[in-house]
Amino acid sequence: MSSTRKSLQLTTQQRCALVDITGKVSDLLRQTGIEDGIAVVYSPHTTAGILINENCDPDVVRDTLLWMDEAVPKNHSGFRHNEGNSDSHIKTNMVGSSATLIVENGSLCLGTWQGIFFAEFDGPRTRQVWCKFIPG
Repeated sequence: MSSTRKSLQLTTQQRCALVDITGKVSDLLRQTGIEDGIAVVYSPHTTAGILINENCDPDVVRDTLLWMDEAVPKNHSGFRHNEGNSDSHIKTNMVGSSATLIVENGSLCLGTWQGIFFAEFDGPRTRQVWCKFIPG
């Protein structure tokens, strides 16, 4: 069995948001029929990323976004990028553009409280997430 690339399309509703995509990525994995291997979840955007974090308590998402906004404010006086979204690029650099997960028995290997999040930092927008499933 060869590797398979699948895509998700998301429409975000806020400028900054963490969108739980765990179920959607799991659905794509099931479509491939791959039982064991690796899954790479990738954001092909410079102002949005992918992260793994707790998906049970919504306060974790809230606190993460609050801290990021305080650490990298939108209207920092030293930013020079003309589009006005330097904070979005910096937050994406902090989060990263991908996550790699183990696949066993046809399921993503995640800890009890873990989920996969699409991190939007320059929305609302329509975005893509690319998933590469590699049998192993």
